[in-house]
Amino acid sequence: MGYVTAVPPPRSEAAGPARAGRRSLAVALLSGALGAAVALLATRQQWSEGTATVAGGSFPLTAKGSDVTGVPASLAIVGLAALVAVFAVRRAGRFLVAALLALSGAGTIAAALLGVNDSSALDEQAAKASGDTSATVDTLSHTAWPYVAVAGGVLLLLAGLLALRYGRLWPAMSGRYERSGAPRPRRQAPVVDPDRPEDMWKALDRGEDPTGA
Repeated sequence: MGYVTAVPPPRSEAAGPARAGRRSLAVALLSGALGAAVALLATRQQWSEGTATVAGGSFPLTAKGSDVTGVPASLAIVGLAALVAVFAVRRAGRFLVAALLALSGAGTIAAALLGVNDSSALDEQAAKASGDTSATVDTLSHTAWPYVAVAGGVLLLLAGLLALRYGRLWPAMSGRYERSGAPRPRRQAPVVDPDRPEDMWKALDRGEDPTGA
């Protein structure tokens, strides 16, 4: 009678998911950290410039990204926190945190694009410079920094999408410290020898009944 020998799957097939997990983890960490840094840096730079008419002359005005909108910087911080938190949770928690990371990137993109044509920060400066609350900026132009913030948001979004797709393959921070689901065994009290007074006194100190009653 012949015997059928089970053939194990090729090592390359078994290592495929692990390799994909490592690669996606490295890309997500790099893109998430870089995206948050780029978005934060961009909001500190000059986004718009213009002029206002003050006492018959032109007065130059400039506005940083943080003056135009504080949303990209806030979402970049949220995204960075979510990138770290994604390794501290598992299963449904990891999915939710990964979704938050992706939404942070999408929100950063939207806020930066909306800030490209936002003149409210310069209008406020024009009103202060002219003393007229209805004054607005005469000319308006923008630098490339809002689009740099968009690029940072794209990197955050990429990190979030990778976490959603491959997060189940990533390790968790507390993985090696976690125990199995089995309950921890209770420590048994030392056996008290009634013929040894010192054992009985130690049992009393522990709050135990040395007589076993």
